[in-house]
Amino acid sequence: MKPAKAKVKSGNQSVLNTDAFDKRRFNEIYSMSQSLQKLKVDGELPTFEPLLADIWASLYKMKPELSEDDIPDDLQVNKSFMEKIMNDDSFESYRKYTRLDDLSSAIGTVKFGEKTKEWLAEQKGRDEDLEKKMQEIQAMQRQLQKQDRQNRAGKGSEELQEDLKDAMSDLGSQLHQTLQNNSHSFSEAMSQAMQETKQAKDSLKSLVGGTSAGSGDAELKKVPLRDQISLVEKIASDKQMKEIADWAGRFKQIARKKQKSKHSDSMERSGVTLGNDIERLLPMELGLYTHPITKNDFLRRFVEGQTMQYEQKGHEVLGKGPIVLCLDQSGSMHKLDTKSKGFTLALMSIARKQKRDFCLILFSTRTQIFKYERGKIKSSDMINLAQTFLGGGTDFTLPLERAMNVINESRFKQADLVFITDGEDKVQDSFLESFNKKKKEKNCNVLSLTIGSNIKTVNQFSDKVVQVKDFDDVGSFTAFEI
Repeated sequence: MKPAKAKVKSGNQSVLNTDAFDKRRFNEIYSMSQSLQKLKVDGELPTFEPLLADIWASLYKMKPELSEDDIPDDLQVNKSFMEKIMNDDSFESYRKYTRLDDLSSAIGTVKFGEKTKEWLAEQKGRDEDLEKKMQEIQAMQRQLQKQDRQNRAGKGSEELQEDLKDAMSDLGSQLHQTLQNNSHSFSEAMSQAMQETKQAKDSLKSLVGGTSAGSGDAELKKVPLRDQISLVEKIASDKQMKEIADWAGRFKQIARKKQKSKHSDSMERSGVTLGNDIERLLPMELGLYTHPITKNDFLRRFVEGQTMQYEQKGHEVLGKGPIVLCLDQSGSMHKLDTKSKGFTLALMSIARKQKRDFCLILFSTRTQIFKYERGKIKSSDMINLAQTFLGGGTDFTLPLERAMNVINESRFKQADLVFITDGEDKVQDSFLESFNKKKKEKNCNVLSLTIGSNIKTVNQFSDKVVQVKDFDDVGSFTAFEI
């Protein structure tokens, strides 16, 4: 177990032009971020927490500058790092992404802090003198903390604090030279930090965004900052979560196209109007175009938007029942786990757009049910979903029973049930008869996607069955047309 760090002493611990607002805001961000708190504990310098605060201020503030005041000896290390970060040729381009942006600056602080810590460890491994100095500083830290615990403040403690300040000053001078000698490697580390910052935020937008173009930013604003930070840190630290986010982003793009195409197909001709849409021109107008005497008049009116065409009017059915997804989580589906959850989030975004309740029924030989009113999902529920996998065998009757219960609870008809499996199971005739009767009463549509499996049983309770090889098979996207 690592020793706790010495307390940060009172007074100004910043090497930038920070004010009371900056300090208060960073403390708020710090309290929300487990990654920042972990960095403080893992940091090998007693001034790593104020360094993180300065990194945050440099990314967030409108006009961050190095302080013109005299920098205390024990903060010379931080000054060396901040000079290098802020004088980098790419720093201003980084700030276009993070300036006055709570989330981006928070992610950036974590990433810059992690890369600084890694770079420092790498340099320490190459330089015995640097390693020795840092070990001495850590020993002084431990001794000071021991005295703090024993309430033995006094002359000895004051001397030790002065020794620590001197050691930090010497370390600052040495690190300043090390940064000069290894400027390129540190700049590369910071560039990688910014790249990871952007990737993490993009993945988060993929996770929470809807099916509308550019909806990621809009949906993100609806999520409390604490939850944004919690989710993005989970994405950054959990490979599975990142894969789910990436698949969700891809599937939502496809869902958007499918929904747009569906809307276009649902347009009906409801009269005649004027315009210049070739696909909607009246046959009479096309006849005028083909006749040499009337062709020029047609072209003039077409250019002016005065040709006759069919008027089209779309209609949206309001008050539809829930979207219910029965998702097979038997053992054989584990290899498709991240794809299936990305697919689920894409379907959920359709429910959110259509203001329909969404119910996810995970099944194997047991079931687990998640209900999301109007397709809205909390960040904690998203993490819970990512971590859930049932395993085991396959039972079709259980999820179908649960699905019909959910549909019966809804005051709306026209529910959509999507049933996804890679397995096969026998279902009793009496159950099939009852299920299909209730399905008809509720005007429920059942679409089954079978992944390389026999379709004999699913045919008996489905309105449509699509056999696919994988979730990113074109046939799977039929589900996005609901």
